Amino acid sequence: MLPTEPNTPPHSRVWRFLHFPLVLLFVGFVFVFGGQVVASMFAKQWPPLKGSPISVLQAVAFAALIAGSYVAFVRLIERRPVYEFAAAGWVRELVAGLAGGTLLFSLVIGIIAALGGYRVVGTGAVSSLYAAAALAILSGVVEEIVLRGLFFRLLERLLGSWIALALSAALFGALHLGNPNATMSAAVAIALEAGVMLAALYMLTRRLWAAIGMHAAWNFAQGGIYGIAVSGFRQTGLLRPAIQGPNWLTGGSFGAEASVPAVMVNLVFGVMLLVLAHRRGLFVDPVWVRRRSAA
Repeated sequence: MLPTEPNTPPHSRVWRFLHFPLVLLFVGFVFVFGGQVVASMFAKQWPPLKGSPISVLQAVAFAALIAGSYVAFVRLIERRPVYEFAAAGWVRELVAGLAGGTLLFSLVIGIIAALGGYRVVGTGAVSSLYAAAALAILSGVVEEIVLRGLFFRLLERLLGSWIALALSAALFGALHLGNPNATMSAAVAIALEAGVMLAALYMLTRRLWAAIGMHAAWNFAQGGIYGIAVSGFRQTGLLRPAIQGPNWLTGGSFGAEASVPAVMVNLVFGVMLLVLAHRRGLFVDPVWVRRRSAA
């Protein structure tokens, strides 16, 4: 059975109100935002040491704090086990996500390079990997908790998988419009390649481990290894590239994830995940369809 409903809720009006998906979504955002505020307070007291492995440990600690706020929300408000962070098989799923994100972005870079848009002209300092890893960990954990753990999951409970998929992907793309060098085409690319793929990965596993791993590894490979801007933010990586060619090929100053090769590779992979999830019966009908079927 899919974990789409709270466990045997009492039939009180207060309980029904608190467990209405949109109310839960608001309360969940408050919990996670609170975790981010606390993490920011710690960051002010102990600023990340850029170029140091300590910065990676700090990122892990801050990400754990924010994840803890999500766990507190699920346990205290939803009053259910935290399926999304289930311990069984977590290492396998996390490693699979890390490997998948690295391989997918490497495939994208291979296509861009084959078409003349990317070539290596030098190498950077190994210490640049620390900052890239710290950023990848934070973005992977926080964005997956907010977009897939809260937004997609709770909208899916109310509106069904297809509508939740479309809305969460659109939101994910729109959130990147505030980034440096962002364009509408870049936001659409993010929605199609990452919004679809990561939601599909969550649907397939019903946990966040693989999605967090893939998200973090994609960002790390992009900035830390290949030296490409990550969602508009410039990064210094292990490789120093020369990037040339039209924006459709390279993604321009926003980064390769705004390119046609990135959209094609990730969208195809995301659709494959969706087909697999559908075959396994992991799609959720809207609440009105479920009620009609139960009547």
